[in-house]
Amino acid sequence: MKLKKILNYRVHIEQETVGRKMVYNAYCPTLGLADYGRTIDEALKRITDLISFHIETLSQLGRFIEADQDTTTVITSVQVPHVRSPHAST
Repeated sequence: MKLKKILNYRVHIEQETVGRKMVYNAYCPTLGLADYGRTIDEALKRITDLISFHIETLSQLGRFIEADQDTTTVITSVQVPHVRSPHAST
């Protein structure tokens, strides 16, 4: 029986408008992999499947499998109201 090891990967998700449709782009910077989905959940599932396929392939080829050590990274965005001064140059 093979021993399973849990590997951690950061995934960045950004919303994007393509034409009239909204999509969510998922990117794993550690492995340089990207995919997308119509929802955040779909983007996460697709990038997770892609990461699994990628590390399985690396393992079969006997290559080094890089992983993230940090399991608590949170990336988010905030909206900050800003009223532009009439005297500002930009």
